[in-house]
Amino acid sequence: MDAEISLTVDGVPRRLVVDTRTTLLDALRERLGNTSPKKGCDHGQCGACTVLVEGQRALSCLALAVAHDGAEVVTADGLASDGELHPVQQAFVDRDAFQCGYCTPGQICSAVGVLDEVRRGWPSAAGTDLAADPELTEDEVAERMSGNLCRCAAYVGIVAAVRQAGGAS
Repeated sequence: MDAEISLTVDGVPRRLVVDTRTTLLDALRERLGNTSPKKGCDHGQCGACTVLVEGQRALSCLALAVAHDGAEVVTADGLASDGELHPVQQAFVDRDAFQCGYCTPGQICSAVGVLDEVRRGWPSAAGTDLAADPELTEDEVAERMSGNLCRCAAYVGIVAAVRQAGGAS
């Protein structure tokens, strides 16, 4: 069965008709031509498909497009504005936080989400005091980014980039 949905993707309103079984990832890539989110495992285990939905991290391979009718979706492509890289994107460049680059868009979207979670004071398993404001330590960043895998093992640069973008280093 098909359904008409609307999404705002990287600031651009879009309408499309999708099969109700279509994932958000497939709607973005196959229907809207946005190849920023990658199809890695297609099981929600690698994080290559991470986007921001209504400002929160989401694995687009696990999300049905129809469940997000009317939502604002931001991919790594939509983070830059006026020709300037987003601070997280700039930090990834500064810290050489990528090698092959396949996972990078998902890593960047996840990092933006991580920094927002930290700003909001959301606890993680890395913290010993769940009532305290989280600090952007290497362990904190590694724990929060653990859902995003990098086959090239650029983790040292990724953690450094997230800390830089968050003002910790």
